[in-house]
Amino acid sequence: MMQVLEFRAMNTRVLLAADGLERARSGLWAARGLIEGLEFRFSRFVGESELSQLNASAGRWRQVSPDLMDLLQLSLGLHVETGGLFDPAILPDLKRLGYDRSMDELRDRGAELPAARDRAKQHVFGRLEVDRAAARVRLPPGMEIDLGGIAKGWIVQKAADVLHSYTAACAVSAGGDIVFKGLPIDARYWPLSIEDPLDPTRSIAALRLGPSAVATSSVVKRSWKQGERLRHHLIDPRTRESAETDWLSVTVLAPDMALAEVYAKALLIAGGLEAPALAAQRPEISYVAVESGGALVASGVNLEEIREQSLAIAQ
Repeated sequence: MMQVLEFRAMNTRVLLAADGLERARSGLWAARGLIEGLEFRFSRFVGESELSQLNASAGRWRQVSPDLMDLLQLSLGLHVETGGLFDPAILPDLKRLGYDRSMDELRDRGAELPAARDRAKQHVFGRLEVDRAAARVRLPPGMEIDLGGIAKGWIVQKAADVLHSYTAACAVSAGGDIVFKGLPIDARYWPLSIEDPLDPTRSIAALRLGPSAVATSSVVKRSWKQGERLRHHLIDPRTRESAETDWLSVTVLAPDMALAEVYAKALLIAGGLEAPALAAQRPEISYVAVESGGALVASGVNLEEIREQSLAIAQ
């Protein structure tokens, strides 16, 4: 029997599911506690968070926890690997474009008109200095970082690992990030529907998955008006503006959630021309992209099989 726990965290709906009874219920609450604790530590919207304190200390060495050190080093590696398309140092640009508060607040109150771009604050994440032996890091003066996406993926993965220790099969879902562990009793796969980025009530594709991590990034979902301009949260580090891409969304399948999360964003920024070469360096990942006209593009996934499964669901 699948036990379910639903709550709101990380500015999104979180759903935990686990096979079993009493032990599974205990696992659900353990996973929820871990998510809420880590969210507080790594949120840029919490002034007392470890990340906010690191940003406030830019220009000076600062001691960091083992968890934050692991997350920063993982981020540095993926920053280099994606050719800079993944860059947590775009936080000043997110703020300039209006994303200076949580998405819940932004949708309620809207965004103020942008200030002039401060080129003195335009940093590349690779300039972060790390002294692992002394458990400390130093941001260059003026650098601010946002670990939002990769931190969410990392937290979801940690929660799934904890929940899996209580049950043979479970899933953790948080706003497009999903980790599947094991397989439900008497099931051969986990069913997954890919949402139409232009109509959240409609499924555009269906997948049948084994244990894996799935992340979806979209230029439509986290968007807001700033004056007369429509902005979205996906910043292209090359232009320091909301990314202009020929894809609406990308769903990435990977063995690890942080990897899936980073590549979903990087491939979406890269778009149809650059994404294939970027994805090729990670043969363990697959993706399904939705073009601006609604057509599907896939790598490592059989499109005909997706279409057949989608038709079966529709019937």
